[in-house]
Amino acid sequence: MKATFAASVTLASLIAAPAIAQEPAGDAEAGTALFQRQCITCHVVVNDEGETLAGRNARTGPNLYAIAERTAGTVDGFRYSNGIEALNEMGLEWTEENFVGYVQDPTPWIRETADNNRLRGSMTWKVRSEEEAQDLYAYLYSLAPPEDEGS
Repeated sequence: MKATFAASVTLASLIAAPAIAQEPAGDAEAGTALFQRQCITCHVVVNDEGETLAGRNARTGPNLYAIAERTAGTVDGFRYSNGIEALNEMGLEWTEENFVGYVQDPTPWIRETADNNRLRGSMTWKVRSEEEAQDLYAYLYSLAPPEDEGS
């Protein structure tokens, strides 16, 4: 029983978002180029006013506006995979670490994070390197940085 509780506390601490947003490690300018080459086929970045900041009108994947530190699986009207739904139920937030892990190998990362080998993700594309994944996160972060909880 004590081991289960300790494991739950450890998992919760890994999933919980930091109280104050940290600047991403990546290069937003490099992330812009990567997004234009790799992500616009499936994703858009459309702000709350309906202005398209990046992408075409492809809607295979969810809108990535304000993804930094957002809870997984929360874009209204988007149909998520069972893997993302499980992450949502866990309260997982798209921190840089989570985003970087996910985009490099989506389904295996979901399965490991949720500790469930039956889960799947819908994203089939994999970002080649940790550096490129960090650059993508920095770019998306630059378009809509998370608000500080203390503000």
